[in-house]
Amino acid sequence: MMSFSRILYRSFSTFPQPNSTTSIKSIANDLYKERSLECLVQKFKKYSELKRFRTRAGIYEDTVRKLAKAKCFRWIEEILEDQKKYEDISKEGFSIRLMSLYGKAGMFEHAHKVFYEMSDRNCRCTVLSLNALLGACVNSKKFDFVEGLFKALPKKLSIEPDLISYNTVIKAFCLMGSFDSAVLLLEEMEKKGLEPDLFTFNTLLNGLYAKGRVSDGEKIWELMQKKNVVPDIRSYNAKLLGLALDKKTKEAMELVEEMKTRGVKPNAFSFNALIKGYVIEGNLEEAKWWFDHVGEGESAPGKKTFEIVVPFVCEKGELELAFDLCKEIFKRKFLVDVSLLQLVVNTLVKESKMEEAKKLVQLGKRYSYCRYDLKLP
Repeated sequence: MMSFSRILYRSFSTFPQPNSTTSIKSIANDLYKERSLECLVQKFKKYSELKRFRTRAGIYEDTVRKLAKAKCFRWIEEILEDQKKYEDISKEGFSIRLMSLYGKAGMFEHAHKVFYEMSDRNCRCTVLSLNALLGACVNSKKFDFVEGLFKALPKKLSIEPDLISYNTVIKAFCLMGSFDSAVLLLEEMEKKGLEPDLFTFNTLLNGLYAKGRVSDGEKIWELMQKKNVVPDIRSYNAKLLGLALDKKTKEAMELVEEMKTRGVKPNAFSFNALIKGYVIEGNLEEAKWWFDHVGEGESAPGKKTFEIVVPFVCEKGELELAFDLCKEIFKRKFLVDVSLLQLVVNTLVKESKMEEAKKLVQLGKRYSYCRYDLKLP
């Protein structure tokens, strides 16, 4: 029987060697189709010898995303550290790419190392590099480090933070739940002559409304209007969720009408927020009506809608509807948590609806897209 190392050797030695005539498209297809992650790493390193390949940021992102999904962080380190032997590393843009990739993989320490190695390579460091490092910090969920880097590095490197810098730190504060710090930073950037943009406001609105701080969210909304920044679908959806969580569905309905008059088309998230509001209020009839009338296409009920509605109809004793909704989940091939389906099975059994419960258990076992191990209690 051939050993794995022998198979691996044959795989490496037989794949086409890159040359000046090898098309990037064929290289991208080869990497995409590669199922062995170890072979993928070796091929990536080999293809990196081509300068044309090293300009394709998309291929780098796809490969790192694939390895990160498999939690192969040592191989991410292997392919990215291998890039440092090329002359490209002396260019700021290439270093920024490596920091960004490490950040998206959750490997902030490595991104930090790339940043500090830039001076050793006589690589110019501008606000773009600062922003890449701050972004890597946020993507790696190292929120506690963001403020310290933001305060220390601009002075140390004589870099003036820009709007993106402030937006990134505001995002970090919001993700930490430090909304007061985020608002203070908003005031600081205005003092420095930087005007907040739609991204700034949406970050604050999403953070405040999602945490039920509706009055604070309203203050930011008023400031956005005062600054003549036009709200988009994300702005409205943030506010809709805040109103729903605050049991203000009447105001949420009025906001939906305002969206329509301003040419902002409500989407699935908008209707989910409305339905969630009625669920919180315990209004079964309105929740059912909106579920049935949310529309088609982008506005059609999705996985999240079912996750909101199914437990609610179970709680209200609408078991026939809960059963039909579960069948619809299987039909549409939604990947939901098994606990959602098990809740319905348990409730059906509790109410002596054994046939329906058995049917769901069977559907879970036969479901080819994702098998659910449902059990009859």
